[in-house]
Amino acid sequence: MTTHDTSIEDTIREQISSNSILLYMKGSPDQPQCGFSAQAVKCLMSCGKRFAYVDILANPEIRATLPLIANWPTFPQLYVDGELVGGCDIITDMFENGELQTLIDGAGQTVQ
Repeated sequence: MTTHDTSIEDTIREQISSNSILLYMKGSPDQPQCGFSAQAVKCLMSCGKRFAYVDILANPEIRATLPLIANWPTFPQLYVDGELVGGCDIITDMFENGELQTLIDGAGQTVQ
């Protein structure tokens, strides 16, 4: 592993640890660049709590490295309190059954 790879991994870990709700997505919440990212944003916005995002299209190193770290090959990827929740299908299912609202409401309140 090169020093460059390590710094990208450190950046990703810092992003995940410093944001209680973080979505890695294509585009931005105002202008998602794929349907899956748009659906994930819609679910998160419906929960009514602010969240951070990283546009992987503007950050190709993160786009290439995050799936290796997370062992999750696709985007979007939602992290809550440092843990990978999942991608679009999981986010949508959790939203529809009420689990996402509960998770989002509790985000940032755990003692670490």
